[in-house]
Amino acid sequence: MIRVWGVRISLHPFFVIIMMTSLLTGHFIELITLFAIVFIHECGHAAAAALLGCRVQSIQMLPFGGVAVIEDGGKLTAYREIAIALAGPLQNLLMVGMVILLRYFQMGDPVFLDYVIQANMLIALFNLLPVLPLDGGKIVQALVSLWAPYYITLMWSYRISILCSAGVILVAFSRWFAGDYGLPLNILLIGLFLFYSNVTDYRNVPYRFIRFLMNREAVFVRHAAAGSLAQPIISFPAKPLDTILRLLKRERYHMVYVMNKQGRVMAVLPEQRVIGSYFQQNMDKR
Repeated sequence: MIRVWGVRISLHPFFVIIMMTSLLTGHFIELITLFAIVFIHECGHAAAAALLGCRVQSIQMLPFGGVAVIEDGGKLTAYREIAIALAGPLQNLLMVGMVILLRYFQMGDPVFLDYVIQANMLIALFNLLPVLPLDGGKIVQALVSLWAPYYITLMWSYRISILCSAGVILVAFSRWFAGDYGLPLNILLIGLFLFYSNVTDYRNVPYRFIRFLMNREAVFVRHAAAGSLAQPIISFPAKPLDTILRLLKRERYHMVYVMNKQGRVMAVLPEQRVIGSYFQQNMDKR
């Protein structure tokens, strides 16, 4: 693990093993080129996040790609998340454009340049699939969070991604059973990686939602500065606090209207008051 401009850059142990194995199989140049393409892709995410005021914690190179870990301190809005997600595939398109120029001026090995173009297009298209934790999945999740409550967005985006990941695994086995030149290990391993990643993230949804609640003060400051209207949430006195908070939307500020059985408003509470009561309630239980 090394640090560059305060960003940790780490290699997964299995990734190192693959690199060493490539020396024996004679595919080191292809693999190191693929590594460079993926690294530039992730640097695109990191650069976009830094430009948008978000802190980049690390860039991790995994056996099947990479990931830029970005700290969400309330600055990572849905629109910024979309821009950061698109910045990765944009790097691949820029690299394709540069290689096309090299080919036009007849510079470099044509076979190698074709490989670079194909690898960039493959990585860009693969990352744009609407499955978490890929860029396409993050874009879809951010878009849905613009109109759906954030908790519901998290739950269903991971559930759908788990089903899609399982579908990739089934495709790999179906090709094997159909006799298409043996078991496609690349498709199977990608499916297993996506499935494991989504199951793990699905289990961590409650913690991610808590982090979302802790960063809501930044949302209030942003909407107060813009003079935005608060979106109402209708509740009743006996309604659990966590049920109310699960109705919060990512890009909206809310006022909670507490009503009695006769439909009269008993109290109007800002969302910070409800969030504070929720955390205090959990502290009292401990």
